[in-house]
Amino acid sequence: MKTKENATALSNAILSASVWLAALALTACGGGEGGDAPPGANGPAGGGMPPPPVVAVTVQPADVDVEVTYAGRVRGLREVQVRARVGGILEERLYEEGQYVERGADLFRIEREPYEIALRAAEAELANARAAAGQAAREWRRIAGLHEQNAVSDRERDRAQAEDELAQARVALADARVEEARLNLDYTVVKASAAGPTGLESLPEGSLIERGALLTTIVQQDPVQVRFALPERDAVTHRAARRAMVDPDGNHRRPLRLILPDGSEHAREGVVDFTDSTVNARTGSVQARALFENPDGDLVPGQFVRVRLSLQELEDVFPVPPPAITQGREGPRVFVVKDDDTVEARDVRLGPVVDGKQIVLEGLEAGDRIVVSGLVNLHPGMTVSPQFKGRE
Repeated sequence: MKTKENATALSNAILSASVWLAALALTACGGGEGGDAPPGANGPAGGGMPPPPVVAVTVQPADVDVEVTYAGRVRGLREVQVRARVGGILEERLYEEGQYVERGADLFRIEREPYEIALRAAEAELANARAAAGQAAREWRRIAGLHEQNAVSDRERDRAQAEDELAQARVALADARVEEARLNLDYTVVKASAAGPTGLESLPEGSLIERGALLTTIVQQDPVQVRFALPERDAVTHRAARRAMVDPDGNHRRPLRLILPDGSEHAREGVVDFTDSTVNARTGSVQARALFENPDGDLVPGQFVRVRLSLQELEDVFPVPPPAITQGREGPRVFVVKDDDTVEARDVRLGPVVDGKQIVLEGLEAGDRIVVSGLVNLHPGMTVSPQFKGRE
């Protein structure tokens, strides 16, 4: 009997404890009308979720020069092959290999004696032809006078006239042979057909050479040309280069700078003077050529360089870090931090990337504070805790 009473007392105690815990829970949750929540229960001070931290920068408009850089290789403006115009023994080289020579400078001497003899023979033939022509002319005048007196036939007159004309033709032929022999004699001294540094001699002195033999090369190095390839998809560059090519007044010409292998910049700007009209099917690129003045010889043919072409100048645009750009339903957008630390989604129109910064053409204003880090799960109207790291 006593055991039953004890069990009943224990059940009553458990029930009383359950009711007390339920009342305590309702009180803590603010249950009941007019109940007050504990201070800060819906905000950071009361232990709720704090605003997410973000990193923001203040943007300002700037003028930006849009440039592209391409790899290229230097070539001489002209690479002239110096060849022998007559055959014979190569007697002497008249320059130091690698020496800079002016146009018309003497480079090689080929034996002259055979060509001097040929010239004298041609002059003798010319003298003989002139003597024969004089005799034929006198004969023609005599026969023509007799024909007027009906002393000779028409046939004799025609034969004398033909002999006179043939004699004059032989004189012309002999005269041409004299000019050819004199020209060959002049060709025994091989001259530079362009100004520039000379290359190595192809044949040593004493060689028996034939007409047309390659003796050396001359590379004209002022100005020089730089050849580079434009990507097929780079339509903006193609248009800019072609406008510059057909513009005689230079209104569409864009400055072209040359970056040397050591990272320094060539002192003089160049111009694009040619772009190919077809795309190379193998490389998918378009060949282009630029000219640079090179009076000091700093640019050497065969040198690997980079060309930097200015395409356009953009005014009052906003360079921003690329991570600030996100994609919305309408296209690219940025998040702008407002004065009350809430964020606003702003649609923007993008330009090119310049020096690692994304150019925003439209959608921003001077002094806007845009989020560049902490964009995950960010949505319009959210309150954030911004940290500013300067201006762009």
